[in-house]
Amino acid sequence: MEPEEGKTRFHDLDLTLGLMHAISDLGFKYCTDIQAQLLPHTLEGKDATAKAQTGTGKSATFIVALINRFSRHSIKREKGYPRALILAPTRELVHQIEKDFKGLGKYSHMRIVSVFGGTGYAKQQQALADKPVDVIAATPGRLLDFISKKLINLSRVEVVVIDEADRMLDMGFIPDVRRLIYMTPHKDKRQTLFFSATLTDEVLRLADSWTKDAVRVEIDPDQAAADSIEQIVYLTTEDQKFKNVFNLLVSENLQRVIIFVNRKDTARYLSDKLRRYGQKAGVLSGDVSQDKRFKVLNQFKDGSINVLVATDVAARGLHIENISHVVNYDLPIEPEHYIHRIGRTGRAGATGTSISFADEMSSFQIPKIEEVLGNKVSCEYPTEALEADLPKPAPRPSKQTKGGGGKAPRKRRPRRSRRPQGKRPPKKQ
Repeated sequence: MEPEEGKTRFHDLDLTLGLMHAISDLGFKYCTDIQAQLLPHTLEGKDATAKAQTGTGKSATFIVALINRFSRHSIKREKGYPRALILAPTRELVHQIEKDFKGLGKYSHMRIVSVFGGTGYAKQQQALADKPVDVIAATPGRLLDFISKKLINLSRVEVVVIDEADRMLDMGFIPDVRRLIYMTPHKDKRQTLFFSATLTDEVLRLADSWTKDAVRVEIDPDQAAADSIEQIVYLTTEDQKFKNVFNLLVSENLQRVIIFVNRKDTARYLSDKLRRYGQKAGVLSGDVSQDKRFKVLNQFKDGSINVLVATDVAARGLHIENISHVVNYDLPIEPEHYIHRIGRTGRAGATGTSISFADEMSSFQIPKIEEVLGNKVSCEYPTEALEADLPKPAPRPSKQTKGGGGKAPRKRRPRRSRRPQGKRPPKKQ
């Protein structure tokens, strides 16, 4: 790989041969901004606190540091004693970290086990009991459960990674995370890598209490919003918004699109209505169980459904290739979430399009979003194609047939008359 001005090559970082081989297989050439700024420090064993949005390459940053460290300093492994602990807020993110680790660790022969709630209890338990594990990637609750069963002991952990700390704070996980951190060696005797999309005072207090002399890196949001993403805002009204979105899907023949909404009830309403108009739509929100969420994501990845209607629960940590469009049916209440959302498209150098619909209730969010982006976004009125009349929808499913058919109601037997209590018919003579 030839040197290029302003870019850092993985080749320049003195990584192990097996790690470089895996990086080459994955087609990585130059480091992202966060990788270029952090890896020279984390590869030396220093602690780090980083502000970075999803899609910046932060997962590879800590995975590369882990694999390189453990490859150079091998130890005799023992069941139940992982060398590294990676904590993340959601099952989807834990699953993605495991997948990324296996890709980068292809030639390292290291073992990672993902631990998360909602499903797969027996399988995870067996994986932990079978043989030694180098790395545990986990959500806090399920990890504490396995620790209580003596399947995991964190007293020999060499590296702790806390991913999306602000989100864990929002979701109420910090007390559990604190308990887990206290089970690991003192911060003087471990390396701690702390990642968050925002660095509020509360987040920084956590980072300072868990890290020692940490290098701090901040990747600005406008850097995270890839230049390859075309951003359009259509000025519409609430009563016309569904028509505009439906016509966008049909006129552009979109094959893989995420539509973001702000509320769980809106997600259900919109996905149901899209299905009535012939779209293959699924829902991803806080109301959906872990098993169902995983199933919907797999259907979206394999093309069984082409539209994913999601709340911001899916805005971070969601890695799906070839998403051509992100649609904001609702502009986000928090302007920073706009960055998380549009980052689902235009990944790994691919082009992508973000289309937002600003109605009379949400247009006031546009200046705030522009402030976060650091530039203006293009605002225009819907095109003629987006204003086309809607076709006739399929009839609403009846209660009997909702959910794929149902049995006809059973006929009731006629009720027998009940005689008054205490009275008997007269005996026959």
